[in-house]
Amino acid sequence: MTEWLKYTMGKQKFLGLDSLSFQDFDENSELIPLMTPEDEELINNESLPESLPILPLRNTVLFPGVVIPITAGRDASIKLINDANKGGKVIGVVSQKDESVENPTAKDIYKTGTVARILKVLKMPDGNTTVVIQGKKRFQIKEVIAEKPYLTATISDLAEAKPAKDNEEFKAIIESIKDLSLEIIKESPNIPSEASFAIKNIESNSFLVNFVSSNMNLKVEEKQELLKINDLQERALQTLKFMNLEYQKLELKNDIQNKVQSDMNQQQREYFLHQQMKTIKKN
Repeated sequence: MTEWLKYTMGKQKFLGLDSLSFQDFDENSELIPLMTPEDEELINNESLPESLPILPLRNTVLFPGVVIPITAGRDASIKLINDANKGGKVIGVVSQKDESVENPTAKDIYKTGTVARILKVLKMPDGNTTVVIQGKKRFQIKEVIAEKPYLTATISDLAEAKPAKDNEEFKAIIESIKDLSLEIIKESPNIPSEASFAIKNIESNSFLVNFVSSNMNLKVEEKQELLKINDLQERALQTLKFMNLEYQKLELKNDIQNKVQSDMNQQQREYFLHQQMKTIKKN
């Protein structure tokens, strides 16, 4: 888990994990509340259009409910964003298989993506456009029907299979994800303590899984595999497995750093002792 993107909810501010850098919202930023179970139900009941403009992302995967900033520098991406923003339309967000491809076509993108709404558009001094988007629901590309002025594809909705409310195994997985998230936050010096507040206040189980999946230090293809999983319990379990690996790496890193620091302290003590002994002998 890496850098933290600022979210706001009411007067409380907390941070959301993301590997992309982004200019902080100011005090007048519009509020971005956490996804609630009620929000999810409304979104799941929404019908998707038959086709969507497709925005390829180079190095990240968008999950439902999650808010991320993206930098659009390609002409096609900027036009897509401007067109969608003017019309208040949703867009389809997918990830590229190879981030080095400058003008991706149908063969260069993953077929599973996330419908998104545009929250904010910022024109940057370098000519790029920074856009804040929020995922809504997953979709599958059926066919790319246009590549100019930007990719457009026919799509189908991907329904999510959710476990029963009394599923004890799923409850245990969710609790483990929360507990391990808090441990990772506590052991990570670069993650603000406010992050714990965010994790503790997530009410929706599926949003928790998506939020954590989005913000782990995983390769794009690994995140894409998580996004593809239709069964929420299975996706939660796979997320937990990745989290365990990340926590083990973090513990190992901290152990090494502590040992190095301990060795340095010992060397410093020995050096000062040696200097003191030299001073005593001179006197």
